[in-house]
Amino acid sequence: RPGSMHPSPPAMPLVLDQVDKRYGSRVAVDGLSFTVPAGSICGILGPNGAGKSTTMRMIAGILAPSAGRLDLFGAPPTRASLRRMGYLPEERGLYRAMTPLGAITYLARLRGTPAAVARGRAMAALEAHGLGGFARKRIKTLSKGMAQKVQILAALAHEPDLIVFDEPFSGLDPVNQGSVEALIRAAAAAGKTVLFSTHVMEHAERMCDRIVLIAQGQKAFVGTVQEALGHAPRRAILETEGAFDLAAVLVPQGFRVSAEAASGPGQRRWRVELNTPSDTRRLLGAAVAAGAPLSLFEPTRATLHEAFVALVGERAAPRPS
Repeated sequence: RPGSMHPSPPAMPLVLDQVDKRYGSRVAVDGLSFTVPAGSICGILGPNGAGKSTTMRMIAGILAPSAGRLDLFGAPPTRASLRRMGYLPEERGLYRAMTPLGAITYLARLRGTPAAVARGRAMAALEAHGLGGFARKRIKTLSKGMAQKVQILAALAHEPDLIVFDEPFSGLDPVNQGSVEALIRAAAAAGKTVLFSTHVMEHAERMCDRIVLIAQGQKAFVGTVQEALGHAPRRAILETEGAFDLAAVLVPQGFRVSAEAASGPGQRRWRVELNTPSDTRRLLGAAVAAGAPLSLFEPTRATLHEAFVALVGERAAPRPS
């Protein structure tokens, strides 16, 4: 209405539009486009060498794109907007002679946090994550998992609006991986926007609202995890008792069936490929109508790795962990 005031929607924290990065004749990132909505957890996934770290370094302002547009909070990056970002590089780099308290305080101050505030936040973060007793120990005396947690806390101490983590789970044991997942979830719950790269599909499958799949520097898929899983093949595993030949029953009805190693004596195990969700019901009906002595009927859950293979092929996909 004339005269009414409507606040503008907040700018998208991150926009990449046809971004390239070239080193001479080598193309590391090729025409990459995606957005990261505010308050979301977004994962960049792909095998080693796919261009994930190059992309993260461009977002962090360490590398300049060779072409295309990269916006932070609605405009090209500036020193002020880069300060609104927390960044964990793939190559970890804390001063080993410093203490966790000193390192976190120092890095927060570099991003504009007043000294007393930075020190208070650093101590509170260390205590909240089980590192209070190590606050004044030298970093070189900490385990790898502890040191990595310190660096993650350092990336968060200035309370950034956009958090960019490059391979945050790399080299961590399952307990510390769980701690990092909890940190990321807590940041998102507090309204922060999180972008992390990984070659381990399971992390993204558990955590992400949206994912970007990259292969050989190019975007293979952008969307939700569920949308990506829709590209994965569907299948079911069945077991029958005795010598019953389930393939002879199902193949004439258009099913693709392969025999697998049985789980026990006197059983036969079959894998059946499914094209649509309704095929599951049709498969079960066909087996029952044929009098198949079923001991197992289990539709399998699709995985992101299978979706990636379906989208880009086996050779370009990460190996499942």
